[in-house]
Amino acid sequence: MPPTTPLSGLDVAFLSLERASTPMHVGAVAVFRPRTPVDPDEVARLLADRIDAMPKLRKRVRSTLFPPGGAEWASTPDFRAADQISVYRLPEELDLLDAYASSWVERPLDLSRPPWDLHVVAGLPHGEFAVLFKLHHALTDGAGAVEIAAGLLDGLCEHPQPAESAPAPLPGLLDRVRQGVDVAGSVVQAMRAPWSAPLLSRTTPAREFARVRLDLADIKHIRRTHGGTVNDVVLAVLTGALRDWMEGSGRKVDGVDVRALIPVNIRGRGDAGGGNQISGYLCDLPVGEPDPVARLKTVRTAMDANKLAGPKKGAGALSMMASWLPPLAHRVGTRLLAAATPMLFDTVVTAVPFPPMVLRLAGAEMREVYPIVPIAPGHRVSIAVSTYRDGVHIGINADAGAVANLGRFADAIVKSTATLHELCA
Repeated sequence: MPPTTPLSGLDVAFLSLERASTPMHVGAVAVFRPRTPVDPDEVARLLADRIDAMPKLRKRVRSTLFPPGGAEWASTPDFRAADQISVYRLPEELDLLDAYASSWVERPLDLSRPPWDLHVVAGLPHGEFAVLFKLHHALTDGAGAVEIAAGLLDGLCEHPQPAESAPAPLPGLLDRVRQGVDVAGSVVQAMRAPWSAPLLSRTTPAREFARVRLDLADIKHIRRTHGGTVNDVVLAVLTGALRDWMEGSGRKVDGVDVRALIPVNIRGRGDAGGGNQISGYLCDLPVGEPDPVARLKTVRTAMDANKLAGPKKGAGALSMMASWLPPLAHRVGTRLLAAATPMLFDTVVTAVPFPPMVLRLAGAEMREVYPIVPIAPGHRVSIAVSTYRDGVHIGINADAGAVANLGRFADAIVKSTATLHELCA
């Protein structure tokens, strides 16, 4: 393995976005139920042993002189995984996990160390414990984070870890020009006046995190009745919840669309390399539509059109173009581009894939897993969704300084699901 590995242009872009008010980490809150009581300190030691054997998590970011503005992954002297793992015990039988996760999510990572952080939290109801794991977006995207997390779990940790790789080769100059012109034109067409967007505000450092679990059987029943995919149904559910939440907050909903950026994994089959390999779709969520079934139909039509065009076209593919630019351009221009994101989309809704089998840690069964995606500059809320076993788990990351009644939004998601399910009769 080479002693250093360069970051791609997109990875450098996520580094350049890092600020106290916009920490750029992805992560998850996973809840485990042991058969017999477990010692959280023993769980922490087990995780430290497994991380110590993972080269990817032993490296830190180091700036380079050439190319100017670039960065590389470099070895960390005297690295000990245990130094970045914390154990916390919540008061027994009080469900304070969301409050703890909120304070944990809002803290930026220390980029002088390998850019990840892990907490083992005991004291949950029913003898459960949680593992809170976050990684900087410069290190990996959502799909890559799942691959890394799999190395921490029982059985899966014995699989060979993906080797670190240099950024994928860029397309030829002519192909880049053609794609660039197409994407740039789509970006210009998609831009809106920023004051017309319903979920935007000045971003503050405070965060509030909420978890929502839906029954996968209910989502699949809606899909069988009304068509589309599981993700289409989840987007329609979120659209209905946004409508309810905004109405309850006294905001106008008639004729309103909330535009979501839907990240798309563009890794090739068998590609286990590091870094970010993502594009995206833009989807207008019809919050102004009062009919739940019509909302689902509109979302389905929009997502079908996105898939037909493919992830390498349209305004959502702007992130893919970032890897074509030199690192110095990101250091100088990323913050300027970030200021324009409110004119492109209002929120991020990402789907994070998890293996369908039962996952365990220290013999304890993973019952739930709620992914986390960062909040873009100028935005209020980001939403991440994972489907694991019989549940759909939704992690809501909100700007606590700009969002009121996040619990009401979480309740509205459950209500929106029930409404669509009732219309399947």
